[in-house]
Amino acid sequence: MQTITFKEADRAQVSFLAPLETKTLIWLAHRTPAMINSDHLTALGLISLLGAGLSYWYARYHRSGLLLVAVFLALNWLGDSLDGTLARVRNRQRPRYGFYVDHVVDTFGVLFLLAGLALSGYMSGPMAAGLLTAYYMLSIEVYLATYTIGTFHLSFWKFSPTELRILLAVGNIALFCCPIVQLAGSTYRLYDVGAAAGVTGLALMLVAAVVRHTVQLYRAERLP
Repeated sequence: MQTITFKEADRAQVSFLAPLETKTLIWLAHRTPAMINSDHLTALGLISLLGAGLSYWYARYHRSGLLLVAVFLALNWLGDSLDGTLARVRNRQRPRYGFYVDHVVDTFGVLFLLAGLALSGYMSGPMAAGLLTAYYMLSIEVYLATYTIGTFHLSFWKFSPTELRILLAVGNIALFCCPIVQLAGSTYRLYDVGAAAGVTGLALMLVAAVVRHTVQLYRAERLP
């Protein structure tokens, strides 16, 4: 069998909570029972986002579903964040397998989450679709940059998935109390406003990253 040469990309994690999160994950990894491995945690991350999506759907009929989402977001953080740390602490790393599976899982997980939001009635279908599209486009840029530049960006503008989970959990509390807001004399769903802000933010991150990486690659491969 032919051996495939593989060079793992550098990881760039500069979010607000990164220093505290890293220490916490290492502490948890050292105390994780031996019977639990990284694959179990990856599965937990996916199942948790499915649970969060179903909780949003349930919130259409009972608002307690919004509080249940926070529980699943916490479980998703545990599974999605700890799987890689556990592999590194135990020296059981599979860089290609881990990178591929982790991000395929993220692709389905975000779909489950936003589908649940669209079915909840708290966010319109078009806004959920727009947010999903913006997320996927930024993800594509990240994966292309990882391959061509060799750096895997885990955060943008000091925000990583951890900060976004916290914002979503806090937003659910606001949604529980006030699902409708008024802006400039018009009435909107709170999460439609949040989705519009999210799409704008993701679009700005995408454009900034595309310009930066295009210039970087152009300079690295100038033609004579």
